[in-house]
Amino acid sequence: MPEAGRLGDVAPAHRFDVGRLEAYLRRAIDDFGQHLEVRQFQGGASNPTFLLTSETRAGPRRYVLRKKPPGQLLASAHQVEREFRVMSALAQTEVPVPRMRVLCEDPEVIGTPFYVMDFLEGRIFRDAALPGLPPAERAEIYDQLNATLAKLHQVDYAAVGLSDYGRPGGYFQRQIARWTKQYRDAETEAIPAMERLIAELPGRMPDDDAVTIAHGDYRLENVMFRPTEPRLIAVLDWELSTLGHPLADLAYNCFLWRSDSPAWGSLQGVDFATSGIPIEEAYIAAYCRRTGRQGVHDWPFYLAFSVFRLASISQGVYRRVLAGIAASQREAVNGAPHLADVAIDILSEGS
Repeated sequence: MPEAGRLGDVAPAHRFDVGRLEAYLRRAIDDFGQHLEVRQFQGGASNPTFLLTSETRAGPRRYVLRKKPPGQLLASAHQVEREFRVMSALAQTEVPVPRMRVLCEDPEVIGTPFYVMDFLEGRIFRDAALPGLPPAERAEIYDQLNATLAKLHQVDYAAVGLSDYGRPGGYFQRQIARWTKQYRDAETEAIPAMERLIAELPGRMPDDDAVTIAHGDYRLENVMFRPTEPRLIAVLDWELSTLGHPLADLAYNCFLWRSDSPAWGSLQGVDFATSGIPIEEAYIAAYCRRTGRQGVHDWPFYLAFSVFRLASISQGVYRRVLAGIAASQREAVNGAPHLADVAIDILSEGS
């Protein structure tokens, strides 16, 4: 759950009938309460997220609602149903997730499908450099981030009921095709670097065809820590999760060390010798130790693929901003061209 300080009024494009929602949730959740108040978390560009506060005899009770955005959506995007399913399944594992309460697939209630989960009190770090924290706490936060990803990739997905959550094997072939299609569906201008990635990435796909639950958007901003200690208590934002390749998750996470975007997350300017934050190579080595992997062949492919995904996602965000249906108000700037250039530079490291 994002911090309370990033709450605001519900954006006009995302407003819905609060009375109808309250009536539905009073039937669906035991002791839900009444006098429902709804506020919207600011930031993010995907599924609109809201804080729900209701009054009960025991005092105020808080929940979080995630819904699909309004309007015409890209194919296979904004799948709140999948978020609900994977977090419900992971509740029985060592991967920390919020408690799921209800999934509503009836668009008649608030206009789109949505789910409700418990609100958690904690910290989400928007600045990957973790300013103001002592080096030991920074080191523990990054170690927890690493360890939790390793735990996720060691979950027996069939044992928790997710054997049909995606197609095992062939992940990169399908993903390159998917994000190429998503890019084409949202295309607004010619981007030569994207065309080059679409042409070159298929020829660099690895022989390694490992399959795990893949989060798809695993980074520091999408996990929550306890309010007063560096203990990771929830992994959030599972919209892009599937059965996939674990190194795609790791590479996406490690783009922090290459990113120059503070808005997405960046470690530019960090003194790794004194900050407590590990260098990229040490972070990768720690993950490999935890998962029993003997290093990574052609690391630049995994990184470049992850940045290609980001570029395609950015193109979709830009298209939604132009259409006025983005999850938060933001300037209409297309991040795809720069990200595609970065991906090309990374891909060339391994050629």
